[in-house]
Amino acid sequence: MTSPAGPPPTGSGSGEQQRVRLLAVTACPTGIAHTYMAAEKLQQAAESRSIDMKVETQGSIGAENVLDDNDVSTADGIIVAADKDVDLSRFVGKRVLKVGVAEGIHHPEQLIERVRSAPVHESGGAAAVASSSGGKERSVGYKALMNGVSYMIPFVVVGGLLIAISLSLGGHTDPSGGLVIPKDSFWMDVNNIGVIGFTLMVPILSGYIAYAIGDRPALVPGMIGGWIANTGELYDSKAGAGFIGAIVTGFLAGYLVLWIKKVKVPKFVQPIMPIIVIPIVATTALGLFSIYVLGKPISWVFEHLTDWLSGMTGTSAILLGAILGLMIAFDMGGPVNKTAFLFGAGLIATGNQTVMGMCAAAIPVMPLGQGLATLIRKRLYTEQERETGLASLFMGCFGISEGAIPFAAARPAQVIPANMLGGAVAGAIAGVAGVEDAVPHGGPIVAVLGAVSGVPMFFVAVVIGTVVTALTTVALVDVSERKRRGEAGVGTPAAGPEPVLVGAGASAGTAVAPGAGGVVAQRSVATVPASTTSSAALAQPAASAEPAALAKPDASAEPAASVDAEVLSGYLTEQTVSVGLGAGDKEAAIREMAGLLARSGKVADVDELVATALRREEQGTTGLGEEIAIPHAKTDAVTAPVVGFARSPEGIEWGSLDGTRAKLVFMIAVPEAAAGDEHLRILALLSRKLMDTGFRERLMAAVDESAVVGVLREVG
Repeated sequence: MTSPAGPPPTGSGSGEQQRVRLLAVTACPTGIAHTYMAAEKLQQAAESRSIDMKVETQGSIGAENVLDDNDVSTADGIIVAADKDVDLSRFVGKRVLKVGVAEGIHHPEQLIERVRSAPVHESGGAAAVASSSGGKERSVGYKALMNGVSYMIPFVVVGGLLIAISLSLGGHTDPSGGLVIPKDSFWMDVNNIGVIGFTLMVPILSGYIAYAIGDRPALVPGMIGGWIANTGELYDSKAGAGFIGAIVTGFLAGYLVLWIKKVKVPKFVQPIMPIIVIPIVATTALGLFSIYVLGKPISWVFEHLTDWLSGMTGTSAILLGAILGLMIAFDMGGPVNKTAFLFGAGLIATGNQTVMGMCAAAIPVMPLGQGLATLIRKRLYTEQERETGLASLFMGCFGISEGAIPFAAARPAQVIPANMLGGAVAGAIAGVAGVEDAVPHGGPIVAVLGAVSGVPMFFVAVVIGTVVTALTTVALVDVSERKRRGEAGVGTPAAGPEPVLVGAGASAGTAVAPGAGGVVAQRSVATVPASTTSSAALAQPAASAEPAALAKPDASAEPAASVDAEVLSGYLTEQTVSVGLGAGDKEAAIREMAGLLARSGKVADVDELVATALRREEQGTTGLGEEIAIPHAKTDAVTAPVVGFARSPEGIEWGSLDGTRAKLVFMIAVPEAAAGDEHLRILALLSRKLMDTGFRERLMAAVDESAVVGVLREVG
């Protein structure tokens, strides 16, 4: 008898030659170009070897071509080419090879060979990770910290804004109780919802730090450990450990779970290890450790700081104000902050309101300063961080210092010292000026509601402290970023960029990351003054391409226009195509490309478009390798989505993963309001198509703009 048509199921005893079935997952922190380039390369390599392969892409659009249980059950191996966390629990019992996304782009054939001998992924285990040619990337600890911060940000924003709104619309001053909201009012219900968000904020930070290190079994001990660290009553302290304690418990939980996973257990116990044994053991151990070991020092610090401050009430007002400002700004809700706050609040009843005045001036400086920093040096921050900065400014106005926690958690070495300096300045000025606060609360809201005496000097103290914090933060972050880029520029280009706050997304999952890895090129000095960028300086590239694009008779131009509507959803036309990119470096190329896009009539502010695109390059290179670069920008400097293409005969150094110079340069710009899935879809289409060697060769060989548009019609 003849066997049925088609390949036999994997693992069958048939003597026929089986067709190998492989699966793959590709993902990069930004979830854009590299995700789809790796997918296309892997599929091409599989087809050339007559191997069946299905690739799941985890991009910013969301997971596409998702692998189902049937796919996994019949697979002979799984390749995970990703620079961010991918859930491997569904691949238990299968050979899994985990590498960076750059490996999927540049060595797909090797991965297909290596996956056949890869280790079998076990429950709760981690797949083998290739270390070849990956270059320098952020440490596991940094990625874990950023993962926790990215999940924490929504809780900070939602909780802080709801509390601020309820205080402003439903609160009033009461000498005996600070800013009071009537208990049975609608605004008290809103306030309570915000308080829940703030209460969950710290455990979420701890839990997702632990999750990034130890996977799902670490989530519960991380969250419970964070809750204990933030709840001082559990270890006889009037103040919890705050976000700093949450970072400690998150790392402890993650590494404790990793250690427990290494313990050899009987086979019959293995299935319940990740869902029962590990969470229970790790949670109990970490919880007791937090209460009996970590809790005691925190309680001791709180008590002794209180006694120390009590002995300073007769000292110089400027010194006391500076010390209180330093303490308020240090941990934003932790024991040091709470000591200063409760010390000032306790003295109100004795008739001494000047100490609370010092605290009240320092309280808003951290969120206001961090929010201001995101405005004055936008290029140093991701989009998600800039959005968080706006929320931080709003929270600062209402005396909610926790608005600065995401920044302090993400960059403690830069942000905490800047916060402390600004807080000390604000507290000292308020102390010298004799500012008084009659309620235990801080920020401009208490002055607006009439609880502060010496209002002008109160605002002077807040403004100066805020500016000091912002400028110091910008300086420290800038130095840190320059140092990091300088280190990354030595040796092999980095294959895996650091995650970003993202999400923001970014996404979560993220951790919030700068763009796909590689050496971030130093910004070169512009060859043309900024004031001329949108006029004479940008007229040159336009003039060079105009004869071919515009000197056609109307009869021939009309059909071309109708066809253009089908090229990249109509966002690219002959007007935005040039076969001769004259720039010699990346910044000049982006300026020239912006001028090219301006010919569409959809660019309202060329300079801002250039600045936004350069900020995106600061986060991570958009040089994709294979002589390709796709700079992109989300900005209201454009009134509608627009795509441009230019060809550089000599190539431009773009910091690409494979070290090649960019000869094929696409630029995508979309307004903020339209920055949804559409431009990501275009990026995905381009990235996949550009992996076709023949397509790239046709683009390079096209003789003029019209011929280029004809080739690009293949994309869709």
